Amino acid sequence: MDDIEAIRQLKARYCRLLDTKDWDGFRALFTDKAVMDTTSSGGNALTGGDAIVDFVRQALTEAVTVHHCHTPEITATAPDTATGIWAMEDRVRFPDGTDLTGYGHYHETYAKTDGTWQISSLALTRLRVDFARPDSA
Repeated sequence: MDDIEAIRQLKARYCRLLDTKDWDGFRALFTDKAVMDTTSSGGNALTGGDAIVDFVRQALTEAVTVHHCHTPEITATAPDTATGIWAMEDRVRFPDGTDLTGYGHYHETYAKTDGTWQISSLALTRLRVDFARPDSA
């Protein structure tokens, strides 16, 4: 499998493992020093694969999520590094019944260690977020 396809597979696993709440599998997607920055969409900046997974686990374990990533723009920057931009849509139903539908982009960097690609940085930018709250009547 070529490197570009391996990175596509990595991102597909990101969506599936996040949505199925497979936290051990999700952790394996990130380098130990990975950085996740969601500040531009109202979140936090975190450093370290464990910190990223802990944050996501706390935020989404009780929610039903569906993540879709589309139209990847992947560029090899060296034999063991690459960058990528993915259009994304996510849907989240929180325990109180509130629905979030978001649209935006993941801006990522990747590193290949021992033949395996991992996410070394991820920044989420949002173009739009829609909330729907359950009827209170």
